[in-house]
Amino acid sequence: MSKPVSEQAAPAVPRPIRKSFRSNALRKEALWFYALISPWLIGFLAFVFGPMIASFVISLTKWDLLTPAKFVGFKNYAKALHHDPLFWQSLKVTVVYSVFSVPLGLVFSLALALLLNQAAWGMRLFRTIFYMPAVVSGVSVMVLWMWIFNPQIGLLNTVLGYFGISGPGWIFDPKWAMPSLIIMSLWSVGGGMIIWLAGLKGISPMLYEAANLDGANAWQKFRSVTVPMLTPTIFFNLVMGIVGALQTFGQAYVMTKGGPMNSTLFFNYYLFQNAFENFNMGYASALAWFLFVIILALTLVVVKSSDAWVYYEGERK
Repeated sequence: MSKPVSEQAAPAVPRPIRKSFRSNALRKEALWFYALISPWLIGFLAFVFGPMIASFVISLTKWDLLTPAKFVGFKNYAKALHHDPLFWQSLKVTVVYSVFSVPLGLVFSLALALLLNQAAWGMRLFRTIFYMPAVVSGVSVMVLWMWIFNPQIGLLNTVLGYFGISGPGWIFDPKWAMPSLIIMSLWSVGGGMIIWLAGLKGISPMLYEAANLDGANAWQKFRSVTVPMLTPTIFFNLVMGIVGALQTFGQAYVMTKGGPMNSTLFFNYYLFQNAFENFNMGYASALAWFLFVIILALTLVVVKSSDAWVYYEGERK
């Protein structure tokens, strides 16, 4: 008695044929993968990796854009470390600015986000108002702040004068030039505020309900619930803040030109001076690699330390 058709065994496919089918499918999938990422890959090689290699090669030369480049090895790097006081001054200015502007930006943008996270009438309008300065950027903002910091007719000193206070010289005073730019950096806290708001919206209300049942006050809820749940947002804003602060350029170029007594000689501006004012492209390329290594090292430190203080929901430690 023969078995029904449904119960009959399917004809066996030879193992080599099945392997060839699988390898053809994998090869086809790999070809599609490389075809789809090829626009990004070509752009990366042409506009990122290629220029990086070229800049490293140029950093080993003495080149003024007009005469042929002369190979000098690592003399440009040695010059920066041992024979150029402005290298250390520009590095000092950039580090001081980053040390103060990054934490202040994080604190102010978080405080603003906490205020704008309340369920109140017109909150969407206020969020838009506080975010708008982050959209308006560039030279126009710097010209505005130059007027605000003007010692004679500036807005800040005019307001201080109403209270009988004689305002400082701000960006024209070596002692006040750096604090002025740090204050100005708070203009763009609205950009970070949006990231903080997204993080706050992602915190489960049940965590706050559990804290209320335990009798926690507002500060205890902020310390034990809000901050731990915001650590991924802190991590992101911290990395972006460090990278952005170390690459500061526009303020020095437009507002201070390095400042009185080089008090705002940012590293990027000093690099620009060597490249496009002194036409010392080899030395400028070496400075660019110093900046790249510093940013990379600090970013790696933050990333490596994140395992100890960044908490992701659903992650078990």
